[in-house]
Amino acid sequence: MKLLLIEDDASMQVALQRALNRRGIEVSGCTDGALALAEWAATQPDVVVLDLSLPGMDGLQVLELARKQGLATPVLILTARGTVGDRIMGLNLGADDYLPKPFDLDELEARLRALGRRRSDPGRAPAVESGAGSQIVGALRYEKESGAIYHEGQVLELTPRELALLQALMVKPGHAVSKEKLFELVFPGEMDVQYEAVEVVVYRLRKKLARTGVTLMTLRGLGYLLKVDA
Repeated sequence: MKLLLIEDDASMQVALQRALNRRGIEVSGCTDGALALAEWAATQPDVVVLDLSLPGMDGLQVLELARKQGLATPVLILTARGTVGDRIMGLNLGADDYLPKPFDLDELEARLRALGRRRSDPGRAPAVESGAGSQIVGALRYEKESGAIYHEGQVLELTPRELALLQALMVKPGHAVSKEKLFELVFPGEMDVQYEAVEVVVYRLRKKLARTGVTLMTLRGLGYLLKVDA
């Protein structure tokens, strides 16, 4: 597996290159955002590890420009900037995974190999796809015309409220949807229901998604989003 490591800390760069090389991963490194973008386009690595705190052009800018240029390489964000806002912004811009510093090397390797398998398997559906009539998130497919949601060709058995909540999240994959917005969609016009009722629907839906490869995540202060498991 070929890895592009975009990291401005020279000691971290060298240490990770040596450690991953010993584990059979071929690593090339860049410490500057603009140079990294050019290297990314030229070498087409299997996976990119991206630090957010880069000089000049920061990691989020690099990621945004790369996706606009059509560079679809799986990206793992590796950063000390571990706030929820940074993580969500990275996912929204096209990152596939993130790992906050400090981290465990075994976990990093496992995540990298999972991303590498995703890229090398041409039969695997992309994490997120959309079209005129359907929206795909991992192994889930939402048919907009019928309103049904499928997992591996079978209709998911959901209550009307669970279905409404999942539809709302699938329409905006990778984006957090607030509890208030979900309340409006799941309990339309029901003035005697409290916001906490959304949490009950989330709990039940999360259990039904447990074996689908898609996780319903709670983000404090932001709401909920769907994440495709590595």
